[in-house]
Amino acid sequence: MNLTNEEKTREGLMLPLMEAFYTIQGEGYHKGTAAYFVRIGGCDVGCHWCDVKESWNAALHPPTAIESMVTMAMQHSKTVVVTGGEPLMWPMKPLTDQFHAKNAQVHLETSGAYPLTGAWDWICLSPKKNKAPLTEVYQKADELKVIIYNKSDLEFAEQHALKVSKQCKLYLQPEWSRRDMAMALIVDYVMKHPQWTVSLQTHKYLNIP
Repeated sequence: MNLTNEEKTREGLMLPLMEAFYTIQGEGYHKGTAAYFVRIGGCDVGCHWCDVKESWNAALHPPTAIESMVTMAMQHSKTVVVTGGEPLMWPMKPLTDQFHAKNAQVHLETSGAYPLTGAWDWICLSPKKNKAPLTEVYQKADELKVIIYNKSDLEFAEQHALKVSKQCKLYLQPEWSRRDMAMALIVDYVMKHPQWTVSLQTHKYLNIP
């Protein structure tokens, strides 16, 4: 039976692709390493400081066959970062299965607000205040990355750090538009709480995607 594009999207055989590009990972544990980014459209978490708000409306981004995403990615890198938007709004197992069939390492960047689907080699959880992560995502996270906009976000970060595993790496990252103020807070905090590490959006300093 031939499926419509809408049906294929519901099953994860097609996904609303906003953009895909080869670049340097700028944030968190894997910063400085080459990776192919696949940005999936659709997000209802709604952070006011989001720097890719154009990703929120999935209808603006064409349903794209996952086979074409995999083929393009494999021309550039064996490390693939699936980001958004919020990728977990869509079934991810078909996509991760195809990447793993090509021996790719597949990383996820998520708010954790939706059930975890797919098989991931690295999960970066970046919790947001509007929609809390699910317990299952906390338990699977390899990296907790909290965006710091003001001082109260440090307390927010500690609340989430209590819910991840002891092996999970902890990062505090300044919100870009307030980076000077936020960085001063973060530096002081990390020096007093060394279980945390500073994360920067180094790709913005390098002027790359």
